[in-house]
Amino acid sequence: MNEHGRPPRFAIVGETLHTTRVVPRKGSRVTQLDDGSEGVRFRDETGGTRYLTVPPWFRETEAYARGQIKHVMIAVRKGLADDPDERAEGAAYVRADARRQVAAGASFLDLNVDEVATDRDVQRAAMRWLVETVQAVASVPISVDSSNAEILRDGLRAYDRRAGRPLVNSASLERLGALELAREHDSQVVVTAAGRASLPRDAAERVANVRELLGHADGIPLADLYVDPLVIPVSVDDQAGRQYLEAVRTIRQEMGSEIHITGGLSNVSFGLPGRALVNEVFLALAIEAGIDSAIMDPAQVHLDAARALDRSAEPYQLARAMLLGEDEFCMGFIRAHREGRLVVAEASARS
Repeated sequence: MNEHGRPPRFAIVGETLHTTRVVPRKGSRVTQLDDGSEGVRFRDETGGTRYLTVPPWFRETEAYARGQIKHVMIAVRKGLADDPDERAEGAAYVRADARRQVAAGASFLDLNVDEVATDRDVQRAAMRWLVETVQAVASVPISVDSSNAEILRDGLRAYDRRAGRPLVNSASLERLGALELAREHDSQVVVTAAGRASLPRDAAERVANVRELLGHADGIPLADLYVDPLVIPVSVDDQAGRQYLEAVRTIRQEMGSEIHITGGLSNVSFGLPGRALVNEVFLALAIEAGIDSAIMDPAQVHLDAARALDRSAEPYQLARAMLLGEDEFCMGFIRAHREGRLVVAEASARS
């Protein structure tokens, strides 16, 4: 709590404007239109229902064959098209998602176009278009997200800063150039615990990588740094949740309250059933450990709901045990899901 007895500000980096994002073809958001094509439903600025149509070129992709629609990729590609109607449709979709995230509590909007195409010039043009399209309607700053420094720079140059100082996502020991971009553009910056050639194996390696990286961040105030200790799915490593939380506690203890600690929290539930419940329990545990930020979809993972979870309830206890590495191979949680013991909690997490 702060001196007024209120929780400190929690910074949410809204993560849904990424060209990697998918919706299932058989999901509730996809509709077959009158002409036989498919459309992803969204609401425009008037509240009316519109559809992002799935173009023929996307129906030839592997993602489509797997039953997935990369809706943000489609919207951005439409935004770069020669056809003015296509450009308007792409812009309307992107702006609808930006407004949705801001309304749900996003502090930044994370923009990533790395998968829009393989051509670097197309990627750079896509980042410029996406920044310009989002900033026209968003009341919060952007976060430019890419593995390529040129794309980050183009995003920062396109941003008009009317909504505030941007965030660069992200710097690491193998991407020190992102720190220089943050200095050049007076930006805040995410610094990750990734090593030079691999992901960290445990909490100690996460913390060691962060310490080394911050040694290169001279001139950047602590309050402008968002440390990401890296969230790895517990379905891949059943100790990953515990290792992340231990790293958070150590970083907070060593580096104080001024620095920010964040992370892509929804990664923890990848490959598991009951993801909404798992994500909210992990958010609650991470807040207790010391995070003051998260990279997530605020319309799907609810901060208030995470804070209000019933810690004595069986679903919470099962998810907590799994996230703390006490449920080998996540089998206890998966079994409880199959037996229907998590249904009420999952419905509450989705509401």
